[in-house]
Amino acid sequence: MKVRRTKNETPRCLTLALSKGKLLGPVLHLLKQAGYDCPGLSVESRKLMFACSSQPATFLIVRPTDVPTYVEHGAADVGVVGKDVLLEQDSDVYEPLDLKVGACRISVAALQGQASPDRWSSKIRVATKYPNVTERYFNRRGVPVEIVKLYGSIELAPIVGLADRIVDLVETGSTLKAHDLAEVEVIAHSTARLIVNRASLKLKHEPLKALIEQLRKAVGEEPKRQPSLRK
Repeated sequence: MKVRRTKNETPRCLTLALSKGKLLGPVLHLLKQAGYDCPGLSVESRKLMFACSSQPATFLIVRPTDVPTYVEHGAADVGVVGKDVLLEQDSDVYEPLDLKVGACRISVAALQGQASPDRWSSKIRVATKYPNVTERYFNRRGVPVEIVKLYGSIELAPIVGLADRIVDLVETGSTLKAHDLAEVEVIAHSTARLIVNRASLKLKHEPLKALIEQLRKAVGEEPKRQPSLRK
């Protein structure tokens, strides 16, 4: 897999794609603890590219759904993205570390009083921004499903009759309750994950190993041997 480099980039310089939004603050805190500090970068920043002041590294700030693409195709050596995105996209990347921040869950929800899974005996319509996760889940249960792809305001779909159920990301459940919805089942739990380009594992083995081990310490995990980094 080809790794793209800028003209002045050295083999030891790492490019990290970080998810903008809720994950950015906690991830920047972990990176700072790991020795990768960037004073000019904050959750309010409008720039999309930053040079790390403490390490030979560059940070890219991108949409969460784009992080796996940047990493898989070599535009970034490393990325941080929610497990929910990885489950939906099934990208060909290496996933060495759970950063244990941004905890939430992908759940099935329905209007109050219509939440029993026992009613799933016939084809149902489900609104979601996770069509692949949703289809796999209902197929495993043997339930015929029609998927309505939405990009936002998923909670409105059952209220206006667009769908029977929704599959969405849930953190506290307060948004569901505000729209008279209830969780039916949890499909998967999600936290921020560190992902790595497979070609970079060989080309930038030492700086990647150092980054992973420093982040392990930052999240409170014991250091682990990483023989697979050279595969």
